[in-house]
Amino acid sequence: MKVENANIEDIAMLTELRLAYLKEDLGNLSETDMEKISQDLPGYFQKNLNQNIFCYLIRAQEEIAACAFLLVVEKPMSPAFITGRTGTVLNVYTKPEYRHKGYAKAIMNKLLSDAVEKDLSVVELKSTEDGYHLYQSVGFTEEVSKYHSMKWYRQ
Repeated sequence: MKVENANIEDIAMLTELRLAYLKEDLGNLSETDMEKISQDLPGYFQKNLNQNIFCYLIRAQEEIAACAFLLVVEKPMSPAFITGRTGTVLNVYTKPEYRHKGYAKAIMNKLLSDAVEKDLSVVELKSTEDGYHLYQSVGFTEEVSKYHSMKWYRQ
């Protein structure tokens, strides 16, 4: 099983896989959201792919069977991220017909190996119950913090 990095030719399929992931994770998306994401995501990938978003994938024949995204951000350094470079894992997704074959684990191992090469101090993710044991098996641990996780949403 070969883990590859996505390239510009994969953008249409990456967009489809992102939408499939969002539908499965969030349930039905509104027509407005679907339209906006479908329209804008290819441009995002065109601009950022292999710059600050790295997409790992496994192909089955010509189609992408599984993927994961690594978003790399450089921040002002601190003891929590001494290099200033951090990663966030997004969109770990395997098409239903390819699940339980070890694809996600192979992708995560390659992604974390690349995180070392990219000099990332930390890689974080949010896990569903379904993915929890996978992420533990590749070295992720739960974070306990004195900080509260908060968000601001544009109205």
